[in-house]
Amino acid sequence: MIKVRKAVFPVAGLGTRFLPATKASPKEMLPVVDKPLIQYAVEEAVAAGITELIFVTGRGKRAIEDHFDKSYEIERELQARGKAALLETVQGIKPAHVECIFVRQPEPLGLGHAVLCAQKIIGDEPFAVLLADDLIAADPPVLTQMLARFDHYHCSLVAVEEIEREHSRSYGVVMGRPWDEHVFRVSRIVEKPEPANAPSTLGVVGRYVLMPGVFDHLRRLRPAPGEEWQLSDAIQSMLADEQVLAYRYSGHRFDCGSKLGYLQATVDYALRHPEVREAFGAWLRARERREAPCEQEGMPACFASAEDDDERATLAPAAAIS
Repeated sequence: MIKVRKAVFPVAGLGTRFLPATKASPKEMLPVVDKPLIQYAVEEAVAAGITELIFVTGRGKRAIEDHFDKSYEIERELQARGKAALLETVQGIKPAHVECIFVRQPEPLGLGHAVLCAQKIIGDEPFAVLLADDLIAADPPVLTQMLARFDHYHCSLVAVEEIEREHSRSYGVVMGRPWDEHVFRVSRIVEKPEPANAPSTLGVVGRYVLMPGVFDHLRRLRPAPGEEWQLSDAIQSMLADEQVLAYRYSGHRFDCGSKLGYLQATVDYALRHPEVREAFGAWLRARERREAPCEQEGMPACFASAEDDDERATLAPAAAIS
């Protein structure tokens, strides 16, 4: 049985929705509490048994390579200070048994083109694709769920979730018939259809397990000038040759490619984080109790001073967070 050992992380996008924060720093390095988005995706892949991590990068993405490289200076400093827990955290960013490979995408020509850039390294093997923008809280992680289905069905899978029809312009949307629990056999996939033309309400999210035959279909794509190479178009073409399944995963996704989704993820993960969850939760509850406008010097409510001792006591831990 062929196991999926390799995963592609397309990280060459410009991140324009987060400018100016992403002008000099990759959007994939935006932190959610104390880890960058790309690290969450890598941890999901490693937990699923992936041992080769292929980053398809572009200009200005050196910080990603540095993040997964060994940092002797930091490690020596932490060791000298006796900070064993932090040292273990830093050393665990890239486990010793995992290899990181970096491939350059000359131009940001779309997800399909980014995947095609990894073909020489993927070779003849099935592989995973993870988009760091889609941060998914799930137990077990979504890629682990998908690889269990891959081991059973031995074919390409795309992760899907139920979406509101009016949001179809933001997704690839699949048409399929039920095949097994949470599994659909795909008969059609359309990239960002108008709501009236969406074939279903099953929207594709940033997790794929693909057979290597997808590369033949990617090479045949001929996008019009100014248009991107869509991975969904290659998958649609694959349907003539082989089976593709859609898997409705169990978990909660945060669209960290949008400001709102990124903020929601930050709050949600902060409320799960053992170091800050209690103090941050107390701060949120106290903030809800305060009136929205603060009359004192026109300051926002979150900077207002508490009026009674009990509220001061509740708010005190929040100061440590900032």
